[in-house]
Amino acid sequence: MSASPAAIAQLAQLESWVQSRWLREVDHALATFLADEAPDAHPLLLLAAALASYQLGRGHAFLDLRAALADAGSTLALPPDEGDQPPGQPAAEAPLDVLAAVRLEDWRAALRHPTLVADGTGTTPLVLEGDRLYLRRYWDYERLLRESIAARLATPPSLGLGGEKRLARVLDALFPPAADLFAPTDWQKLACALAARSHFAIVTGGPGTGKTTTVVRLLAVLQALTPARGARLRVRLAAPTGKAAARLNESIAAAVQSLQLDRIPNGEAIRAAIPTEVTTVHRLLGSRADTRRFRHHAQNQLPLDVLVLDEASMVDLEMMANVLAALPAHARLVLLGDKDQLASVEAGAVLGQLCRRADAGHYTPLTRDWLHTVTGASVPDEMIDPAGQPLDQVVVKLRTSHRFNATSGIGRLAEAVNAGDVAALTRLRAAPPADLAFAVLGADDESLRRLVLDGSTSASPAPASKPRRTAQHGYRHFLDVLRRRKPAATATQEAMDAWARMVLEAFGAFQLLCAVRRGPAGMETLNAQVAAFLHAEKLLPADHGWYLGRPVMVTRNDYGLGLMNGDVGITLALPVPGGARNEWALRVAFASGSGTVRWVLPSRLQSVETAYAMTVHKAQGSEFAHAALVVPERMNRVLTRELVYTAVTRARSLLTLASMGDGTQVLDEAVRRSLQRKG
Repeated sequence: MSASPAAIAQLAQLESWVQSRWLREVDHALATFLADEAPDAHPLLLLAAALASYQLGRGHAFLDLRAALADAGSTLALPPDEGDQPPGQPAAEAPLDVLAAVRLEDWRAALRHPTLVADGTGTTPLVLEGDRLYLRRYWDYERLLRESIAARLATPPSLGLGGEKRLARVLDALFPPAADLFAPTDWQKLACALAARSHFAIVTGGPGTGKTTTVVRLLAVLQALTPARGARLRVRLAAPTGKAAARLNESIAAAVQSLQLDRIPNGEAIRAAIPTEVTTVHRLLGSRADTRRFRHHAQNQLPLDVLVLDEASMVDLEMMANVLAALPAHARLVLLGDKDQLASVEAGAVLGQLCRRADAGHYTPLTRDWLHTVTGASVPDEMIDPAGQPLDQVVVKLRTSHRFNATSGIGRLAEAVNAGDVAALTRLRAAPPADLAFAVLGADDESLRRLVLDGSTSASPAPASKPRRTAQHGYRHFLDVLRRRKPAATATQEAMDAWARMVLEAFGAFQLLCAVRRGPAGMETLNAQVAAFLHAEKLLPADHGWYLGRPVMVTRNDYGLGLMNGDVGITLALPVPGGARNEWALRVAFASGSGTVRWVLPSRLQSVETAYAMTVHKAQGSEFAHAALVVPERMNRVLTRELVYTAVTRARSLLTLASMGDGTQVLDEAVRRSLQRKG
């Protein structure tokens, strides 16, 4: 039995959308598979399946049928932005025109196909839950996530001998009570208290709010509550990418050393029991090459008692489900992250969904009273909600930035962007503080050249009355370090490693960020331009291929080399053993989480791209002394306040917002738009 003529016509229409780059090949392939499995499938079912698959590619775990018909343009972003469609393609009936003729009741009726669609029972490839159409696998992930978190919230761990009184003493030792009765609420202390009494907890907050400091003190609390005669807690620290893991590794090590434990019995033993080595989530679970499966799963769980997962906003639905499946029931899971950052590239916005009520607190009176008992702190009345949900009681938002004070332009801009406050953005643009710079990139290349070479936004230096908080580093800086600090050919490997670390650190002083990959303001174009500028200045020996000084980013996990998607390396050179005098060979140096350097032959790196410019998505988990966001001249659907906020918060000391043409208007429009992930 073959598909009906109407179904065949629907598949042909989907194929035309693929040719126009409105859909992906995989979306059409799913619809074709379903038509082969069930030739009587209604054309609207095939359309819904293709769009549900397409939504996964946009980061949504399901297709919202009602929303797609009510506002297909914003729900589906179809057709894509102007310029994405390749020239010379035949005209195709646009998806928005097709959906305009579809009625919701007809769509629901078409999905009543017991072989292909069910409410979650059975093994159908599609699951319909209300108006949400899922691919089965992602419905399973959401179900596992809900059930696992609910089970952890329903079974609080024991606080050990002495219970609340002992917890109160340990908390007071780590967070001495404030002498000022009117001191603001110490959210770090409250976060430690709430996480100590739950198998699941979330600590969220913007940059510099002390998430790392909080979790290190929490680990000290948990170790202190462990009976002295028993084994210490088995604790693991993980992050989604190699960059995020390396950054957390540094901050954790410093925070552990600075812990004040003199008021806690066996304080130094507790310090020694807190790990400082951070791994990636893939390595933690035990990735298997060429498969989605891991060595650790529900039948072979992780041997640990506490898992801290940093940069949780970058963890997608599938990976979070894998983590929870591999976690023993007795183990605590603590998520750290900024809920307002961009969600993961893959489907799902797990942290954002779990923290969607964090701003208002929603703590019950029982939680308020318990917190006062063990911490002495008072939760503000406006955050008390008698109808607060169990999840609300384990989510804490840190609200005080220790990096950006009231005069910080970066901090004020981050707040304005997060609130969608274009008026505040306009005021900052009119009178930028010392750590903010706004630039318009002209039709010629000179303004961009100044920016990428020296981090300068004008032809003349900043007036002495407005000193910058940090040098306006561009890429000339790291190449100067590369040349000046290069060891002699007779130097030891330790000296070569030290040189590589210095160059990598210098490269991190400046980063060009892009919203898009293609176009005049896209990553691909800007990488080529930057290389050409540096080559013209004789700072690079070449501007294409492999050359000394080329920075690269890994774009695909390579378990054989021990490199993960997002790892950044610099092309350097090592003396050739036994070679002629002054004979050097190119090697790419990557920093590992343990502080060592991994040297890799360029020929072994099959999935890398030049990294002078990187997308904001790829920059998540990183910080740069000076970050510069290039805003395109035309609006693009990826430009949202979440993307701008993420770019802004990559800057530690100096941020440049560089607009192409009418990019200032585009930036304002982006700040007004908020991305709402589904699932």
